[in-house]
Amino acid sequence: MTLEQIHTLLKSTEYPIAYGYFQTEQQLPYILYRVAYSNNFGADGTVYFQINHIQVELYTKLKDQKAEDKVEQALSSIYWEKTEEYIDSEKCYQIIYEIEV
Repeated sequence: MTLEQIHTLLKSTEYPIAYGYFQTEQQLPYILYRVAYSNNFGADGTVYFQINHIQVELYTKLKDQKAEDKVEQALSSIYWEKTEEYIDSEKCYQIIYEIEV
């Protein structure tokens, strides 16, 4: 799956979406996604198979199950893991969906 395909899936949420960051301030909720790191499979001293770990980050002012459900529905065709934390300095929740592609 490509980053473009992930972006297309996330568009169904109808929330603002950007890779990495927005160039202008956004109203919550919004979604960011990025390649967090790679964990490639190597063979003969080279990358035999590339594996990227994508983070899809949902930011909400309050715990918003409806927003989470929209993201989870958008990602329903792929396997993901989810973590959550409250960012006190930003006064918002960050829900992270990790995808391996």
